[in-house]
Amino acid sequence: MDVRIKKLDPRAKIPTYGSADAAGADLYALLDEPLTIAPHGTFLVPTGLSVEIPAGNMGLIFARSSLGTKRGLAPANKVGVIDADYRGQIMVSLHNHSDHPQTVEPFERIAQFVIVPFIRAAFQETDALSDTDRGEGGFGSTGTK
Repeated sequence: MDVRIKKLDPRAKIPTYGSADAAGADLYALLDEPLTIAPHGTFLVPTGLSVEIPAGNMGLIFARSSLGTKRGLAPANKVGVIDADYRGQIMVSLHNHSDHPQTVEPFERIAQFVIVPFIRAAFQETDALSDTDRGEGGFGSTGTK
């Protein structure tokens, strides 16, 4: 799939894939100097990029496993959603889940960007839903150890 991407700053880095079968492309921090995020703090990190996601698709921003596991840095909203009609800068709301300050370096890889198709629902109000074996059973209702 061809995806048009615009550099809003000439220093911005186009997303890159870490391997031939990687699903997520790495997004890079567009920072002038190192940024320290306080423990349990959040900072909106710019990428310097805007993107034209093809209609019928959306962009998802996920944590990089190494940042989350080793340093406690992950998107504050867990998964960011970028709609196909959004043309503003891609920003990553990076949260420090650790008890220690974490420093993000300029042009460090900060998140993964995945483009996926979606189905748009036509919601229809009703007075009743079909019955199932599970019914209204919620969290933990489908089994135990």
